[in-house]
Amino acid sequence: MSETPKALTLEEKWENATIANNFIFYKVMRNNPSVCKELLEILLEFKIENIQMSQEEEIAIDFGSKGIRMDVYVKDKDGQKVYNIELQTTDTGELPERARYYQGVIDIDILRTGQKYKDLKTTFIIFICIDDIFKKGLAKYTFENICLEDKETKLGDRTQKLFFISKNCDKLLNERQKAFLRLVTSNSSSDTFTEKITKLVAEAKRNTQWRMQYMEWEREKVYEYYRGREEGAKQTAIENAKKLYANGVSVEIIAKSLGMTEEQIKEIVKNEEVTA
Repeated sequence: MSETPKALTLEEKWENATIANNFIFYKVMRNNPSVCKELLEILLEFKIENIQMSQEEEIAIDFGSKGIRMDVYVKDKDGQKVYNIELQTTDTGELPERARYYQGVIDIDILRTGQKYKDLKTTFIIFICIDDIFKKGLAKYTFENICLEDKETKLGDRTQKLFFISKNCDKLLNERQKAFLRLVTSNSSSDTFTEKITKLVAEAKRNTQWRMQYMEWEREKVYEYYRGREEGAKQTAIENAKKLYANGVSVEIIAKSLGMTEEQIKEIVKNEEVTA
């Protein structure tokens, strides 16, 4: 019987971190604009004169709406094109929807009151994935809005969403793309660009301030995870209480079966009756 792998400490996670770590990826790209620009040129296969890093680490919409924190969010020199790169090492099952939401948030961030829709920028949303989330065996999936009737007419909204699949990188013709995606999956550098990134990763891990930020970032992720589980369990209990009460089960029995007080059950039932 094989032993369960020992969970790594935060210190060990930091020491083992590579460019495939979201925190490291973010720090390397944000603090080295020329490297970020070169990566964009490699992935998109066209030259970019210059880029401007976003001054905001998180884009908030308004109270009650979900803000987003992007790994890389930059504009070109003239501000006519916007680029977003996201490193996604696990398949969350909702990456297409996430790409859709990111596009909407970026558009809201760009377009100010009084501006015309034509003022929206050309946008490229790029996801670097490990696994093939579309299961079609491609190394790169590029999406544009297109007419389903003739399969040719493009909507022309100047948006692209690209998904690079690291595990399928050998199918790419572009050798520089291959090299970078191999670095993501195996931490193996094979050209000057990936060697440069490897050195920057090593430098980042020697940065004491970033190390402390990483520890806090990881703790916050754990906190958010357990808080989400608690909120989910609480909502499930509320829904179960409503169903039991609707089926004629007494408040006393519901409270005992769900581990809640009778006062809590009465409050749930009262709120349900008010909104009914």
